Amino acid sequence: MAQNGKLKKNLLYNISYQILVIILPLITAPYVSRVLGSHNVGVYSYTQAFANYFYLFTMLGVNNYGNRTIAAVRDDQYKLSKTFWEIFSFQFLLGLIISFGYFIYCLYFIRTDKIIYLMQFFYVVSGVFDVNWLCFGLEKFKFTTMRSTIIRIGMAVSTFVFVKDQNDLAIYTFILAGGNLLAVLAIWPFIKKHVDFVRPTIKGILVHLKPNLLLFWPVIAVSLYNIMDKLMLGAMNTKEEVGFYTYAERITQIPNTLILALDSVIMPRMSNLLAKKDSDTAVFLMDNVMMFAMLMAAAMSFGLAAVGPTFAPWFYGAEFSRCGLFIVMLSPIIIFKGWAGALRTQYIIPAKKDRIYIISLTSGAIINLIINFILIPKIEGIGAVIGTIVAELTVCSIQFFMVRKEVHVTEYIKNGISFCLIGFVMYIVISNIRNVFDIPLVIMGVQVILGSIIYMLLAVLYMIKIKKNPTLVNEVLKLLHIKKKFEMK
Repeated sequence: MAQNGKLKKNLLYNISYQILVIILPLITAPYVSRVLGSHNVGVYSYTQAFANYFYLFTMLGVNNYGNRTIAAVRDDQYKLSKTFWEIFSFQFLLGLIISFGYFIYCLYFIRTDKIIYLMQFFYVVSGVFDVNWLCFGLEKFKFTTMRSTIIRIGMAVSTFVFVKDQNDLAIYTFILAGGNLLAVLAIWPFIKKHVDFVRPTIKGILVHLKPNLLLFWPVIAVSLYNIMDKLMLGAMNTKEEVGFYTYAERITQIPNTLILALDSVIMPRMSNLLAKKDSDTAVFLMDNVMMFAMLMAAAMSFGLAAVGPTFAPWFYGAEFSRCGLFIVMLSPIIIFKGWAGALRTQYIIPAKKDRIYIISLTSGAIINLIINFILIPKIEGIGAVIGTIVAELTVCSIQFFMVRKEVHVTEYIKNGISFCLIGFVMYIVISNIRNVFDIPLVIMGVQVILGSIIYMLLAVLYMIKIKKNPTLVNEVLKLLHIKKKFEMK
């Protein structure tokens, strides 16, 4: 019972933080887009995407690997401490080399917007000290939530205070990059309270090299269609188009951030349960997480598609009207990423099915690069959108196919399609509201309220029908029995 209460608290902390992550950019973005303009927004997005590649090499696959490994050994203080210092030592040494390489490259090879690239150095070096994976593996979400909340609020306030016109792009970049570094440094007092110092050995460090590299390739693969599209778009087109695409993508990432809040809380618990071979509780948790992910992803995807054309110019300004088209086109990735993310974090990674993870993301990355090379020169940002959608669909499909014999894939897909049909009905109704009202805020308000009522009503009716389905009675009873066992622990 205590474990169940802890899980609920962690979920509350993480959801609260993820909501803050969503709200603060929503507060600052309209101001930034109007003050800096589409070109400067594009420059920031392009340089941040470039710096992000160095950051990824600094972190390798440690976020997923460290989380999973710490969760498996956290009940043994010596093993926990030894494992932490071995993984971090590898991360620290590699991070110093990568950060130095980035600084030298910017200093001697960058010609345009050099100061902006140099400001992004603080973001790159934050990867050297980022040990959030330890907190997640220990399920210590309260500390990370409070720390990040304070720093992010400070970053938002600093943006309003110090960013005044288009000449302040360097200041804006420093605030975000420096804030990210400060956030990871602030976690180190927590480390001393929960981890003893155990001198790492070369042999101990090298033990973690191979599994880290195995989980690093999927990170790079994901970056090829989450980051490379911006770099390719900026190289083949204009920085303004990068800004439009980035701001549209940022909006479509919000729903997946909320879904990920649940996934990241449950993943260390799943890793711990699978390490203990408690498969019944693991199945119960996974089935419920998948139902939640599919319910929320469909609602947010179709809802955002309906609201997007009105939202973009109202929120970012008339200069960013093109974002509305990109938001509508990108909305399906909420479904594909939500479903695949839940399956990946609740089963594939905790169960150490790294091969599935690697194959699916590699396939998505290759397809995305091919589509980008073909379409971006011809149809600009729309080509990048199409590449991203096809890539995410590919990743989702491969992952579901490769675990079809191990989890309840048939039921997941059946429920997911049903929720998508419900979402489509909602979309048809609320998308026509744009023709009834003239005031953007009124249009969006009516769309959100009416859409929520329609979707939840139909979704509840569907779930009631599921429980009355004779073929699922045994499964429902089984889950109820498992839940009872879970709560008694």
